Amino acid sequence: MTTPGEVAGIGRRVAAICLDWLASILLSRVFFGQVAYGSAEGSISVLLLFAAEVIIFTWLLSASFGQKIMGISVLQVNGGRLSLWRIILRTLLICLVIPALVYDSTGRGLQDRAVGSAVFRTRGGRDVGG
Repeated sequence: MTTPGEVAGIGRRVAAICLDWLASILLSRVFFGQVAYGSAEGSISVLLLFAAEVIIFTWLLSASFGQKIMGISVLQVNGGRLSLWRIILRTLLICLVIPALVYDSTGRGLQDRAVGSAVFRTRGGRDVGG
């Protein structure tokens, strides 16, 4: 199996998802400012914005907003781009949280194993925490 590069460490992946979540919170406050922060409606709006951002950016750029900043990309294990249905399924599994917390010895979470993807480093630098 040929891979496009080194699999991204856990530090970069956690930092990327935190950036994506923070961006979703900020967008939620801008677009849905009338909804109380922390309410059920507010939480749903953040989650929907998060899912939309990850799906759209990954489809267009092979990386979410946070992943792009952290220098990582989501690709098929062999290095090809993911199809839209795989991106949607992967994102929905991330939104369930548990699949993203369970990963194998190669660092691939259940969401990546389910769609045949992996998160690869796209630029140099040392990983934070892995």
